[in-house]
Amino acid sequence: MASASLSSTDHVVGCVLADVTGSIDPAEAIRAIALGVFDTIDAHPWVGAQLSSETWRSAKPWLFESGGRQFKAFGVPERARFAAVSAIVSYILGIAGQNAANARTFPHEQDRSAFLASIVARWTQLDPAEFPFVHQVAAQLREHDDREQFLAGIDLILAGIATVR
Repeated sequence: MASASLSSTDHVVGCVLADVTGSIDPAEAIRAIALGVFDTIDAHPWVGAQLSSETWRSAKPWLFESGGRQFKAFGVPERARFAAVSAIVSYILGIAGQNAANARTFPHEQDRSAFLASIVARWTQLDPAEFPFVHQVAAQLREHDDREQFLAGIDLILAGIATVR
């Protein structure tokens, strides 16, 4: 069963990577890969769970290879490429694992706004003197878009990586 899941994960991630052409800007290709994986995990949470476990047997080498090629084209020096790819892949897999866990805990049938409202209610019960930032962003949590937030994280990582070129 595990090998069937792994080959299915490899296939799904392989399709995402195949959709990114070499003729686009490397930063755009990295965004496209990241969003492709994000969208795939959103549609199939089991992919996120699989990617977050048994990293030596999953599609992770494909993500590293594709990322390495794009960061080379982006102009990231060889000495910094492993760290750059590791940061992006870790971010993608971290979100993948979190979203997969959320999907298992809170199925798509549950109203997202009600789920987020319950989190906001818990956050705003915390002591505002101890958690001033949490109180400040609670309203944003209620209305945030997961995909936009994910892409904002990718853009922050890319901006940091651009400084080592």
